[in-house]
Amino acid sequence: MATIEARMTQTAVPAQITAGAADIDRAVADLAARVPDALAPLARIAYNYRWSWTPGGGDVFAGVDAERWERSNNNPVRLLHEASSAALQRAASDADLVAHAGRLAQTIDADGERPPMAGRATPARPVAFLCAEFAVHRSLPIYAGGLGVLAGDILKEASDLALPMVGVGLLYRQGYFQQRMDQSGYQHEYWYPLDPERVPAALVYNDDGSPLTVSVPLRGREVVVQAWRVNVGRVPLFLLDAERPENSRVDQWITSRLYVGDRASRLAQYALLGIGSMRVLDAMGMDPCVVHLNEGHAALAPLELARRDIAAGRPRHEAFAAARERTVFTTHTPVGAGNEGYETSEIADVLAGFPEQVGLDFDGFLHLGRTHPDNPHEAFVMTPLGIKMSRAANGVSRRHGDVARQMWQPLFPERPIDTVPIGHVTNGVHVPTWIAPPMRSLLDRYLGAGWTDRADDPATWRGVDDIPDEELWAVRNEMRARFVNYVRDRTATHRLARGDPRWYVEAGEHGFNSDVLTVGFARRLAGYKRIHLLTLEPQRVAALLEKKEQPVQLVLAGKAHPQDEEGKRSAQGLFAFKTTPHAAERVTFLDNYSLNTASQMVSGCDLWVNLPRPPLEASGTSGMKAAVNGGLNLSVLDGWWAEAYDGSNGWALPGDVVFDHGVQDARDAAALYDIVEHEILPTFYERDERGIPVRWLQRVRASLRTNGPAYSATRMMRDYVDDVYALQTAALETAGAAR
Repeated sequence: MATIEARMTQTAVPAQITAGAADIDRAVADLAARVPDALAPLARIAYNYRWSWTPGGGDVFAGVDAERWERSNNNPVRLLHEASSAALQRAASDADLVAHAGRLAQTIDADGERPPMAGRATPARPVAFLCAEFAVHRSLPIYAGGLGVLAGDILKEASDLALPMVGVGLLYRQGYFQQRMDQSGYQHEYWYPLDPERVPAALVYNDDGSPLTVSVPLRGREVVVQAWRVNVGRVPLFLLDAERPENSRVDQWITSRLYVGDRASRLAQYALLGIGSMRVLDAMGMDPCVVHLNEGHAALAPLELARRDIAAGRPRHEAFAAARERTVFTTHTPVGAGNEGYETSEIADVLAGFPEQVGLDFDGFLHLGRTHPDNPHEAFVMTPLGIKMSRAANGVSRRHGDVARQMWQPLFPERPIDTVPIGHVTNGVHVPTWIAPPMRSLLDRYLGAGWTDRADDPATWRGVDDIPDEELWAVRNEMRARFVNYVRDRTATHRLARGDPRWYVEAGEHGFNSDVLTVGFARRLAGYKRIHLLTLEPQRVAALLEKKEQPVQLVLAGKAHPQDEEGKRSAQGLFAFKTTPHAAERVTFLDNYSLNTASQMVSGCDLWVNLPRPPLEASGTSGMKAAVNGGLNLSVLDGWWAEAYDGSNGWALPGDVVFDHGVQDARDAAALYDIVEHEILPTFYERDERGIPVRWLQRVRASLRTNGPAYSATRMMRDYVDDVYALQTAALETAGAAR
């Protein structure tokens, strides 16, 4: 952190990126005109998601109309549009609420006025962070899972560090699907339309009052794209949108749904993101100093950079070299579905004409997306393209770096595996976003003022040893009790919607207990996540649920891709336990896993379980979020846990690779229940004369002390700034000057 702070010096350049800022200001003015003058600051706050990670930020909107705030999915723009006149007038006459809004607006304004981090990145030449999904907040549903959550945390941490960064993604008019489970546990999907006029976004306009648009060559025609600006603190997120009248209905559909089922539409999305992002930023007057490809979806971006140079007369080999010098690439998964391949005919249909624009014949273009370029039958994959067109590549944990080097070694046939140029930056989580208010309040008292700004420094977390047992246990009890209330309500609601029997509904509404060890498991429902291990030994499951002296309750959630039948059926085994004694009041599956559900779960669960089949877990960040809230991890030694676990800060299952999956699953299920029965339950329920589980709290402190600094987004972004973005500084500056 000290290295970053040392570079945050006064500078003559503007403090923030101004493209689209005037459009945000107009949207703010329009919203302010709809509310009483005393509430005008709320309109300004509503259009900057900085409120969402400022302590008490949501309270000021809940104070206007708490019920409407929840119904609006915590969307401040929609709240202020839909709140009744009576509610707005009551809020305007509440002096405390008005004062709170004023202070919050001042905090956000002051944050934006800080000078940008000194260095190569400037508002005119920012770091461009490209990703297919961004989970900034529940009110902007353009995310599916961990990739988007990580992307949202990166933008927030870049804002906190005053790093000149701009995010670019797609505005999905229907977002990701909503989930409903039937009585058998089978997933059904449906979609809600997203109205960009009712979220904290503003369409970007040119100086002449016309929408700023660019065209992207797709399917033999020019697809027109507009951009919406979303303020994530100091960092603007620009979302590309193909819903323009110039486009056909088929082309407008490109930005309809995240990870749309149709392969041709998905490929068109990736082309629009990669090519369109660079064209939109160019139209806004920005020339990125670094282009960060967060997964392969945007891998065409460096080719677009090269195309511009070639069009300006630069030789192709120089243009390609310059594009590589300012492109970095992060791969997030070794799973085949995350590295989707396209046939030659599919590439030709969507991208015909683009290879010629970058000085390549069609075969030469296909070579860039193949591991073995001379194999004409090999599919075109975006990940090899991203690696080949980047000067630096990384996995998202130490072990994933090893796996990625093995996986992509054929791209570098002359190199031994351990010298393949793919490193790692282990993921981290944005602490202010994910820490629950009771835990933050506790740590505020013992870690010192401004501790979240020093979250990457191990010295910051030494104060957890000074927290009295009584206070730490009281906070954990409070957070569990809040979560249990949430679980009771959601469980009853979901069971009623499924048409479950009345007794089963009432068991869920009244059965969960705020004093019981609460275990969480929430993951994308994919086969390698191995949710089925929880039910592989039904007799042991039944025995755990029947315990009276050391009871356990289990809360589950997750979504499967609509086309993943294996994943969609993976939860059905859990629902088969409905008739097991005590399962009705001690086991629940929460439908429609979202940022809100995740926040509730990672703060309220005592134990967070992760059971991936190694080595397929690239990182996994939900366990990091549980750790910062005082939860403990029981995880396979894969992803981040392989480097985080030290024997004192949680529990672990083997991380070795076993080729017989049946043998591996049986072994790991037995180990799981052995650890729960013989280590976790006794540790949690062993109490001293004060009624406090001292040994449990020792592990909680060890987890906070070790995982807090090592897996914060502050540490992660320091690694990117110092070790990835800043590599070959001189070469990058030369490349930029030549443009």
